[in-house]
Amino acid sequence: MSVPKDVLKRIQKLREEINYHNYRYYVLDSPVISDEDYDALVHELKELEERYPETITPDSPTQRVGAPPSDKFRTVPHYVPMLSLDDAFSPEEVEEFDARIKKFLGTDQEIEYTLEPKMDGLAVELVYEKGVFVLGSTRGDGYTGEDVTNNLRTIPSIPLRLLSRHEKVPELLEARGEVYMEKMAFKRLNEEREKEGLPPFANPRNAAAGSLRQLDPKVTARRPLQIYLYGIGRVRGHSFETQWDILQTFKKWGLRVNPLIKKVTGIKKAIGYHEHLAEIRPKLDYEIDGMVIKVNDLALQERLGTKAKSPRWALAYKFEAAQSITRIKDIILSVGRTGAITPVAVMEPVRVGGVTVSRATLHNEDEIKRKDIRIGDWVIVRRAGDVIPEVVRPLKERRTGKEKPFVMPKFCPVCGSRLVKKPGEAIYRCPNPDCFPRLAKRIAHFVSKGAMDIEGLGPKVVEQLITAGIIRDVPDLYSIKKEDLLSLEGFAEKSAENLLTAIEKSKRTSLGRFLFALGIRHVGEVTAQMLARHFKTLDRIMNATREELEAIEGIGPEVAGSIAEWFSDDKNRTLIRRLLDAGIEIEGTEKNKELPLQGKSFVFTGSLNRFKREEAKKLVTALGGQVQSTVGKRTDFVVVGENPGSKLEKAKKLGVKTITEEEFLKLIGQG
Repeated sequence: MSVPKDVLKRIQKLREEINYHNYRYYVLDSPVISDEDYDALVHELKELEERYPETITPDSPTQRVGAPPSDKFRTVPHYVPMLSLDDAFSPEEVEEFDARIKKFLGTDQEIEYTLEPKMDGLAVELVYEKGVFVLGSTRGDGYTGEDVTNNLRTIPSIPLRLLSRHEKVPELLEARGEVYMEKMAFKRLNEEREKEGLPPFANPRNAAAGSLRQLDPKVTARRPLQIYLYGIGRVRGHSFETQWDILQTFKKWGLRVNPLIKKVTGIKKAIGYHEHLAEIRPKLDYEIDGMVIKVNDLALQERLGTKAKSPRWALAYKFEAAQSITRIKDIILSVGRTGAITPVAVMEPVRVGGVTVSRATLHNEDEIKRKDIRIGDWVIVRRAGDVIPEVVRPLKERRTGKEKPFVMPKFCPVCGSRLVKKPGEAIYRCPNPDCFPRLAKRIAHFVSKGAMDIEGLGPKVVEQLITAGIIRDVPDLYSIKKEDLLSLEGFAEKSAENLLTAIEKSKRTSLGRFLFALGIRHVGEVTAQMLARHFKTLDRIMNATREELEAIEGIGPEVAGSIAEWFSDDKNRTLIRRLLDAGIEIEGTEKNKELPLQGKSFVFTGSLNRFKREEAKKLVTALGGQVQSTVGKRTDFVVVGENPGSKLEKAKKLGVKTITEEEFLKLIGQG
């Protein structure tokens, strides 16, 4: 039976009206109908859709809840990385940020900034195709996140379809924002949990994160979550010139933007607005932990670019961290993966910034002496960046004379090895690679997500395996037998088989992951990928000199020295040989095959339709080519987009080949 035309028209009209009233309520905070009238519209739409189920579409306002529970979240990539921000805690640090930008851009003109309250929630990405919400994910590690689409659909302030009344919607939009929970809603949720005998959430951020990561969307739907949007990933079919333009256009599309955003010229005004936000912070309905400062001009953002893990054009100006007073009962030593010995204060439990803490880092012996911290002292504790507990200073006026100065031991508290400290360093280290905490953390690092990614092999299981004598070092992981696992507490047939499968699967890995897994000091994920991309094979990296390593952009003398020293150690070379003998295969390095853009250099000018500039640059690098900032005689290609700049004229003058974006796509096999 076909659906009558007048019914189809009514359904379409109801959806448009409901979406418009959602926009008035959540984005403009200016509703024009009563809750009862709104509910009547939704009720009528539901009745029509139930009578004619063939009319139901995924973006209908009635379809926010309905997906079945999941077994687990799948992983999805962020095509433009969701980078973290550098932090600042004082006006001086913010002024230094401004000075760095001016120096980089070569200007003494005041910079225009957008200022945004830094929400204390969970970062997410929403993907809209032709205006329809199709995918939502958490930030994760910045490069990949978890697919929480069905949970995000339950949040009323997220439009399932973008509005196109005031601004044409783009073909593709990746919008970034922060999911959060209001203070009163958090209080009510905890009261309900306590009535049900469930543990309360520590703070609104934890409540929001826990609610969004529920496997059953119906649970998320019962949680009072909200969202504010603040940025973009990929966009096709629309162009922006400024961050302010992005935020204003978001509002026209029905995306919720914080009303406290502000645009200023000059860093002094930015600092002044931070003071204003700090004053009104207690009165806000939601938690903020600072203010985000962004260079407004997107062209300047592109010129400034990014560092390894954060953009140069943005800064998180944090509020002074929450502080509390407690007493230090003892100072103990923690042994890290690289043998670093960190003094840790064991304290009487105290609430700091909504979390109970009983331990805080003291960093190193020099820091303890500088602050004159003693065992038995009453101290001020804060959560640095609202995350890591640290001791600010002792309250010397409360001393009784019974407090004891801390004396750094000469021997490792775990294995008894004599501690060593290199000239110029503040940190003592345990030199014994088989010291239990060092070994356990080294193996836990090797199997972690960014390294060999062996699911089910967490720190506790690693400690069990070491304690039981099943493994003594990293290569022993690949000789674990089923009966070994069954002898451990918590393992049954299925869990043992799953872990063995995960270990076997990890044998095929990339060069970058393998290098990171080795745990070389100063070699994080980004540096490991740089080394893999530059040298292509494990043999070349193992035999690289300090000079060759230092020649790589982004690797300084200290990092180069650490890498060369690690590979010069016979024990480490034996470790690698044992891992390869155990069956590890490093993909893509055996033949060192030629990449399509190998040895070619590119310059981009003008705006591209298919990619953002940063995406295109990363694509060239991944395919073996190099990206230059200026045109020279050694430039192979200048890729010309819309509205090209002076680089096109220089290319013509030097006789450098120019190609269109379409020709570039054909060159890389994507035409």
